[in-house]
Amino acid sequence: MSADKIKERIEFLRNEINKHDYHYYVLSQPLISDFDYDQLYKELENLESEYPQFITSDSPTQRVGKDLTKDFKPVNHSFPMLSLANTYTEGDLIDFDKRIKKEINSDDIDYVVEYKIDGASVSLRYVEGKLVTAATRGDGTVGEDITNNAKTIKSIPLNISYDVVKKYNLNDFEVRGEIYMNISDFNKLNNERMEKGEKLFANPRNFAAGSLKLQDPKIVASRKLNVFIYSLLSENLVSESHWDNLMILKECGFRINPFSKVCKNLTEVNDYCRELESKRYKLDYEVDGAVIKVNSIQYQKILGNIAKSPRWAVAFKFKAKQEKTKVKNIVWQVGRTGAITPVAELEPVLLSGSTISRATLHNFDEIKRKDIRVGDSVLIEKGGDVIPKVVSVLFEERDPNIPETSPPEYCPECNSKIFFPESEAAAYCENSECPAQIKARLVHFASRGAMDIEGLGEALIELFVDKGFLKTFSDIYKLKNHRNDLIEIERLGQKSVDKLLDNIEKSKSQPFHKVLFALGIRYVGSGVSQKLVDHFQNIDAIINADEEKLSSVYEIGPNISKSVKRFFSEESNIKLIEELKSLGLKFYSEKKNDVQSNFFKNKSFVLTGTLNSFSRESASRKIIELGGKVSSSVSKNTNYVIAGENAGSKLDKAKSLGINILSEDDFIRLLKEVESGS
Repeated sequence: MSADKIKERIEFLRNEINKHDYHYYVLSQPLISDFDYDQLYKELENLESEYPQFITSDSPTQRVGKDLTKDFKPVNHSFPMLSLANTYTEGDLIDFDKRIKKEINSDDIDYVVEYKIDGASVSLRYVEGKLVTAATRGDGTVGEDITNNAKTIKSIPLNISYDVVKKYNLNDFEVRGEIYMNISDFNKLNNERMEKGEKLFANPRNFAAGSLKLQDPKIVASRKLNVFIYSLLSENLVSESHWDNLMILKECGFRINPFSKVCKNLTEVNDYCRELESKRYKLDYEVDGAVIKVNSIQYQKILGNIAKSPRWAVAFKFKAKQEKTKVKNIVWQVGRTGAITPVAELEPVLLSGSTISRATLHNFDEIKRKDIRVGDSVLIEKGGDVIPKVVSVLFEERDPNIPETSPPEYCPECNSKIFFPESEAAAYCENSECPAQIKARLVHFASRGAMDIEGLGEALIELFVDKGFLKTFSDIYKLKNHRNDLIEIERLGQKSVDKLLDNIEKSKSQPFHKVLFALGIRYVGSGVSQKLVDHFQNIDAIINADEEKLSSVYEIGPNISKSVKRFFSEESNIKLIEELKSLGLKFYSEKKNDVQSNFFKNKSFVLTGTLNSFSRESASRKIIELGGKVSSSVSKNTNYVIAGENAGSKLDKAKSLGINILSEDDFIRLLKEVESGS
């Protein structure tokens, strides 16, 4: 057989196998028997083995790589992977609908409603029809590369038909989805492990997420993972409808949840959410709610995002499973901000796949409102199907001699007098030297989303604080001075201590936005940290900014700006930062150093109205990449306002202040001039 004929046969086999994979794994409608499928696959394997020059990365035989994945490299998300704000009642949905209609200035709003799959989020990028990258959510801005493992999931297409790519201009696009495991497959796996006397896995969601981080793709391939895709992202979307984009994804060969539906008004949304909830336990996969999205992409752009979530979508959380148990004790925990939280210690009970022995009681007002007492029989559930909480007391089972619960007067950790602010439900220990606060702050500082110091976990931090080695963040970087003492600690030893010290040194390379997040400033999460860093570029600029300047940053509100200003008004915090600087931590943004002088560099921009060629996020990102700043409000410090269609009060204010106005065409022209170097 000639080389051309062999290549032609290989292409035919690949197309056939891809077709059968699609019908089996996506449509659940197999066209041939397993035996016939195996024959096709074996023939392809044999031909590629004999003629390796014809092997390509998107061949079905290449789904399972032969090499171990030694590390998971960071992947910058082109579009942020945001979380959803939660709603729990029809009243919450009414408020969401009212806000949308007010901001869009229209009563004609379509919504798409779909199941909220309880799995592990994934972002898949395709270039010229081929899967090039799969990444986890990470912190929403940067995820981890899991391409080798994602390729083993047969419902994820390795390539898209060229005709479809051309038809919808999908030369470079991303899809977002949720990787999960069927409940039946999970139960079968656990039954097999039970028979072998092996430890059981907790639940399908954790199993799926953990599988994606395994180093050996062969093991991942053996775990029957699946995926539902729910979003198409591209700078060149041909459709202005989220629903139409779902249909495009379906045409591309992606697996779309069959229960997705367009609803014409809020009444339809409510009715369909209740219908989905009634069917949830008949499904072979776990769901924890419904997602409601504004259907119009143009409206989505107008509404935009806040730091953590889109303003055009919410999750409607289904009522959680409940179980009965007993309150054995109520203890009070001290967090890194000094907030004291009551926690119920419970008789262990199995709930939604895990054994629960503790549940948050939030604050003393909650205890008082529900009248929770030690010895009570209570109903518990997982709030948002994640955090255990006490729902109600079974008063008919209460012993009449059980005393009421009283709030503590003194901190359970340092015995300082507890402060109860009039305006807040929380109680606080105001002793910043409180060991519990120190431990919690250090745990946050060393955590994966912050300084990412591998090996420095909660148990070790608690031990080091108790032994007097750690008190502040800077002490972490001075642990090397105590190396000999650390080696003497039981269960540590020279090898593990040296590895820990090496990881501490490596953490100094963490970028500025991670360092800022690690400081634990109230309301400053990972997304807010990134926005502050993108805008101000160095710590001194943030320290010197007043509240107005902080609030002008795109999507930074007054609560955040007050908190940031208050943090940097403390002399002890400034002293700490200077010490961390001297120890080698980064308090400046490196990516701005390489930006050459151009029209956008060091200028402040405000976006208003709807841009046809960009989302607000993509336009902001382009400005920031070129060294500019993006603010959410117009002020005397604004250099330019970029005005799209239906621009409102920001445009009026800019005109009154005499600020230069750019149209979208002006913006595009200036971008092209910078890119061409003219």
